Amino acid sequence: MADSPYFCRLTHEGVLAIRGVDATKFLQGQLTCNLNYLSDDQAGLGGRCTPKGRLVSSFRIVRQPDGYLLAMAQELIEPQLTDLKKYAVFSKSVLADESAQWQRLGLDATGFAATWPEAVLGATANSVAPVTGGFAIRLEDGRVEAWLGANATLPTLPEVGLDVWLLAQVRAGVGQVFGATRELFVPQMINLQALDGVSFRKGCYTGQEIVARMQYLGKLKRRLYRLASSDAPPVVGTELFSPVHGSSVGEVVLAAPAADGCEFLAVLQADAVEDGRITVGSSDGPNCRLLDLPYSLDSDREIKR
Repeated sequence: MADSPYFCRLTHEGVLAIRGVDATKFLQGQLTCNLNYLSDDQAGLGGRCTPKGRLVSSFRIVRQPDGYLLAMAQELIEPQLTDLKKYAVFSKSVLADESAQWQRLGLDATGFAATWPEAVLGATANSVAPVTGGFAIRLEDGRVEAWLGANATLPTLPEVGLDVWLLAQVRAGVGQVFGATRELFVPQMINLQALDGVSFRKGCYTGQEIVARMQYLGKLKRRLYRLASSDAPPVVGTELFSPVHGSSVGEVVLAAPAADGCEFLAVLQADAVEDGRITVGSSDGPNCRLLDLPYSLDSDREIKR
């Protein structure tokens, strides 16, 4: 089915809205991404960190006429809303859970073109264009997210389950924070900086000093890799093991079923990756093998953003 035009409902994520005249100023001091790069036709990725540089959320962020929309794991919406409201007390910003006001759909490129042939959507990642009932965003691998109003008509395409979408995300190498991995990773561990989700030039934000130090001093020992196993998909947060160490060497970030088992993204220690003997769940768990990511890390390019 995934080889034919399709759509699926992105029910695993919710939408957090920050609106008001101070929305940009407020969020610039909270998020890893630079809001000055966003526009009516350009969205982006980003994260929010603790003072120690650990991600409490990651998201796709879209500019609106009166603020911003952030799509993140559904279970993170309420805690992020509660936490952000503490810092927005003296800001002219209104924060709300707008999940119920949006139908967020995932489509392959062919299905999107068939559904909205009149839409002019840029070919680069995070391009945004209006469509009937809402707007669309081009993703890193050419797939498209459609954000539609709650009462908008759904596409007349075959509907597939969420696993199809998540497998494509794994293959695109786009990591994500869920409730089980909250506060486990600095942004570079999920390669957020490689996908333009971290700005090293915009100035201060919560956790910025730690994140910048990781980038400039090159001391990151754990980062995102793509793997495969012949077993069922491990749940997010499952630990991985290697004989190189007597304890866990990483955690599963995102997993989905594949033709011969599963594929998943995981944050792993570099020396365990070099050794190559990695197992899931325990030292005698299922073996897994490394797969390529569709992009490379380029520190010189990343620090110019």
